[in-house]
Amino acid sequence: MSEFTCSISPTEGAPEGFSFDNVHRNAQIQGQLQSNNATRSASGNSSSASVLPLATKTGTTIVGVVYKDGVVLGADTRSTNDTTVADKNCEKIHYIAPNIYCCGAGTAADTEKTTELISSQMELLRMNTGGGQSRVVTACTLLKRMLFRYQGYVSAALVLGGVDHHGPHLYQIYPHGSTGKLPYTTMGSGSLAAMAVFEADFRDDMTEDEAVKLVQRAILAGIFNDLGSGSNVDTCVIRSDGSVRMGRNDITPNEVGPLRESVRRSDVLNMRPGTTAVLGETFVRAKGLGVTLADVTVSEMET
Repeated sequence: MSEFTCSISPTEGAPEGFSFDNVHRNAQIQGQLQSNNATRSASGNSSSASVLPLATKTGTTIVGVVYKDGVVLGADTRSTNDTTVADKNCEKIHYIAPNIYCCGAGTAADTEKTTELISSQMELLRMNTGGGQSRVVTACTLLKRMLFRYQGYVSAALVLGGVDHHGPHLYQIYPHGSTGKLPYTTMGSGSLAAMAVFEADFRDDMTEDEAVKLVQRAILAGIFNDLGSGSNVDTCVIRSDGSVRMGRNDITPNEVGPLRESVRRSDVLNMRPGTTAVLGETFVRAKGLGVTLADVTVSEMET
């Protein structure tokens, strides 16, 4: 059977969940494009090179730290498409449960939909078990089982944090399903720069303010030392009393507003109303369709 032939017959229903039927087809198309591009390059015609569209990646620096009264999560806000910045202010801290949040790195669509799916499953579990507080280890188990099932093809590297009846918890979850419970962790392309900050300044029993400042410094280290990370700093504080504080754009180190305001632009470049002369104008009344209520047939509704 040809690599370009779909293995699902028209009479069968669409497959549930993720489908990898076109993996070999896509690989063959990619190989053909590379071969064609090499031929064009050899002939001196490199302007018409073809490439497959790439998935949007988050690039990312995501971190988490446990302090004495809860958990603090942090993330940058840059998403990339190869070498292009696709979004300067995306959200990488996702809701799982009222007391559990998750930072995502990897393919943007995978992190978004994976956390949405687990959040839905956690909500159903709470309704089936009396509406009590969700356990952080339950969310970790659901996430690791799903990612392991797809053997890394779901590109979602996660930092899961929350507080339940057993206290604050922080987990790192790799795309293949392996997990670890740690007092502090980093993931993403800027994880090494962020980990350097944690290893230098982390200590047990930090206050909330100290933990938030440490997370902010770790994210800034990723922003300024990793090309895949950038823009602003988001934080999320999950406290033992059940309250949550989302810090959207807590720090904006790359704000360009003051710089643009400092640039003096010549008034000659401003086009005022009336600069372009209007030679003439006409008004044409729209012709009606000629339909009135008398032309409408009213029929009784069947009950």
